[in-house]
Amino acid sequence: IMSGSKPDILWSPHHPDRYVICDSELGLYRIGPVGSAETKAGTLPLSEETAATLLAINSDTPYMKCVAWYPKHEPECLLAVGQANGRVVLTSLGQSHNSACKELVGKEFVPKHARQCNTLAWNPVDSNLLAAGLDKHRADFSVLIWDISSKFSPETSVAADKIRLSSVDLDSSTVVTKPLYELGQNDACLSLCWLLRDPKLLLAGMHRNLAIFDLRNTSQKTFVNTKAIQGVTVDPHFHDRVASFFEGQVAIWDLRKFEKPVLTLTEQPKPLTKVAWCPTRTGLLATLTRDSNIIRLYDMQHTPTPIGDETEPTIIERSVQPCESQIGSFAWHPSSQNRMVVVSAANRVMTDFTVFERISLAWSSTTSLMWACGRHLYDCVEDGAEGVESMIEKDIATKMRQRAQSRYGHDTVQVWRNHLLAGGNDPQLKSLWYDLVSHMKQCAEDMELKLQGNKQSVVYSGIKNIVKTSSGTTESRRCWSGSDRQTDVPRYLSEERCLALRLCGWISRGPDIDVEIFLRTLEQEREWERAAAVALFNLDIRRAIQILNKGATAEKGDLNLNVVAMALSGYTDEKSSLWREMCSSLRLQLKNPYLCVMFAFLTSEPGAYDGVLYESSVAVRDRVAFACMFLSDAQLPRYIDKLTNEMKEAGNLEGILLTGLTKDGVDLMESYVDRTGDVQTASFCMLKVHRHREIMTSWSYFVIRTRPSTKVFSCVRFHLCNHNLNKT
Repeated sequence: IMSGSKPDILWSPHHPDRYVICDSELGLYRIGPVGSAETKAGTLPLSEETAATLLAINSDTPYMKCVAWYPKHEPECLLAVGQANGRVVLTSLGQSHNSACKELVGKEFVPKHARQCNTLAWNPVDSNLLAAGLDKHRADFSVLIWDISSKFSPETSVAADKIRLSSVDLDSSTVVTKPLYELGQNDACLSLCWLLRDPKLLLAGMHRNLAIFDLRNTSQKTFVNTKAIQGVTVDPHFHDRVASFFEGQVAIWDLRKFEKPVLTLTEQPKPLTKVAWCPTRTGLLATLTRDSNIIRLYDMQHTPTPIGDETEPTIIERSVQPCESQIGSFAWHPSSQNRMVVVSAANRVMTDFTVFERISLAWSSTTSLMWACGRHLYDCVEDGAEGVESMIEKDIATKMRQRAQSRYGHDTVQVWRNHLLAGGNDPQLKSLWYDLVSHMKQCAEDMELKLQGNKQSVVYSGIKNIVKTSSGTTESRRCWSGSDRQTDVPRYLSEERCLALRLCGWISRGPDIDVEIFLRTLEQEREWERAAAVALFNLDIRRAIQILNKGATAEKGDLNLNVVAMALSGYTDEKSSLWREMCSSLRLQLKNPYLCVMFAFLTSEPGAYDGVLYESSVAVRDRVAFACMFLSDAQLPRYIDKLTNEMKEAGNLEGILLTGLTKDGVDLMESYVDRTGDVQTASFCMLKVHRHREIMTSWSYFVIRTRPSTKVFSCVRFHLCNHNLNKT
């Protein structure tokens, strides 16, 4: 429904790809995909996907005030045009071979007295009936219902000749002056629409009221006093619901209780120019105000209530901006969901626009996610396409459920296997469970180690506290294994550093530092680069080359490892050598972090190993083991403190190796739970520690008992509560 705004848009009732733009002339357009045969050169872009082609122009009907498209298939392009003098002219866009169309085109329906035609409405069932709403005249009716199939008037009155404004003098045989019905005397009609529930009922916005005329008894009418008469439209989904407007206010009516509006929408600051129900979406009303570039939408989240039910309806308001310029008019597409075309007020710039629905989410207790958008339901699948590894991180609730199904945390015999039960692909969990096993084992072996005058377990204090108690450190300079050439790299050794190396997994219990067992384990796990780096850090360059060559020739091995082995074989410790210069510049191009740190070690000055120590992609345990071997007593505690703080802030479980199960360890675990929500791992971890302490106590060992366990369990309970609240 319009309020005199130009231009306007009309969609074809039967061709979903055609519409008419009406202003000073009629333009028929066809819409289609960009680049298709229908949209050739010279088309007008409507969106990134669609463009419009101009098919026909009709300039034969000047002084247009309103236009209505014939609702039946044939004639397919028949339009009724209401003019400023009150005449209604039938015209066409394009050529039609239908004889009925040829008879109708050019036919005029002329009122007795000249005044403006404000609105037109075709009867949706009896398509021969065309209702016209005119301005007030004291001696005439303002609602005229014409029968377009009626015979021509035998003669045309003089008054009708005087009001002709058309530049073409039509034959009098095409002029009809006798309407089938005359309604609404002594009042102006500003808007019209046929009621869909009964094709004999016509709703008219008269000067001071909304009136319902029944063609079966034209002497009577049902009316209600209101100012909201500038436009009326019937909801296509609920035929008893009608919207009408006045100035900036929209009233919603229920025809079953027509005494007053069931609700009045929020008044807008400027006068409304168009109001339209969405034909493809229940309860969605669009409104446009003058000089605006937005369309306001009212989503009515209810069906019309039964008579007597005074429940307050729920309405959700929002605005959309189809284009930057001021909007002249818009029209919903008759069949494409939530789609409209808008035309600018100034220069006929058109935009194809789809109003996206609000998304409603549903999340099941098993973390299945589904959402509804319009008529579609979407199921969110975390694992991606079949056979393709998902790049999206799984939700922690999904992970915990899957881990619980695999009995994660329940392997009390081989505790380290719990990381395999968790999927085996999380390096932090692997480090955590390995550290727990290592801590418990070392705790049993080293329970008598003396700390600050008390017999207490320092293993549970973590490497951070172990290195602080280091004493009796000796410095040595070893030869490269298999060579008599001595290195200028100092190495440091103490009882505490050896304990730290055991906790890192590099060496076993014993007087000698022997990493061969660890290297063989890494080879079995096909971690060739890591094994080569560990061998090199233990000054066995020949063993490192051997491992790289073995990795290159292994099944699915990387042949580039041979090139790295060749580069290692040319190592020289001369400061100004070409080998050193090239390795320093090219090592950063290596993708594997262990290969990078190997050359960083060989090209670094003694004691300056930042290229190794701060390579974040290298496992924490390997960096700590390296630091225990090559940093002095002054450097080592500073580095360990800094690394510990980084692990705590990041909530990185690899840092448990440093913090142990002290307050720092609890802070780290709390940060991990805050970051990931993984209360499952935190609970199992602290439960294992608690059980182990009970065993130690039963063996009459004294273990440090602190409050951190209580703190972690409190943290776990807090996150579980939050998780349950979020799920509900």
